[in-house]
Amino acid sequence: MDDDDAQLLSQVRSLREKGSGPKQIARALGLKPARASALVRQVAYEQQSTATPTARPVVGCWVSVGWSTGLELSGAPDWARADAECAEDPEVAGFAQVLIARQERASRVTLCGFLVDVYCLGVKDTVGPQVMGGGSLDAYVRDYYRAFDQPPLRIGLEQAQSIVHGGVAYARTLGFEPAPDFAQVSVHLGEPGPAAPRIGFGRQGKPFYINGPRDDAQKIVRTLERTCGAGNYHYVLGTGPL
Repeated sequence: MDDDDAQLLSQVRSLREKGSGPKQIARALGLKPARASALVRQVAYEQQSTATPTARPVVGCWVSVGWSTGLELSGAPDWARADAECAEDPEVAGFAQVLIARQERASRVTLCGFLVDVYCLGVKDTVGPQVMGGGSLDAYVRDYYRAFDQPPLRIGLEQAQSIVHGGVAYARTLGFEPAPDFAQVSVHLGEPGPAAPRIGFGRQGKPFYINGPRDDAQKIVRTLERTCGAGNYHYVLGTGPL
């Protein structure tokens, strides 16, 4: 890029920051409309490429149905109401599978996913960040939730942030840290603001551990015994002996 092009791009950036559209920029700089539109697209591409993950527009957020079963949601009645239809399904209780898609650049999107044990362990697994064409998004969402009988609920960013970060904070009070890649992936999610509704984690207010196939169940129960004390938590063995 020569000095003239750099100066022209700088002028376009300045005009865009003031709210000028491509036609206004073309008139102001004496450019053909097609040239002005191309420069506007270039400025937008550069801004998207250098933007921090949380500065990129949200394309969509989703959560698995039944995520709110057993949780205390008096401070977020709308969230509870939206999930009420499937909230008593025992097959999905205790876990929230959250997915977020942000605009990457042009027609590309970045996806990140979180498997949250909302009763005890917090974020057990993460997916991404994965970049793909926007045209593949719907198919990816369907595949990500293929284990569920019903399609996911579309939710707002604040709700997704509250489920994920709230689950992590709750698990830490019990002595458990999130999945190893959580810090890297969660920068694409961002954190909820101080005014975000609070979710009461745990089943009916108490830690409830459901063991998974890759868990060290004995270690987890020992941790609960140490941090909560006998009688202050529950567990069920879904797979294998304790």
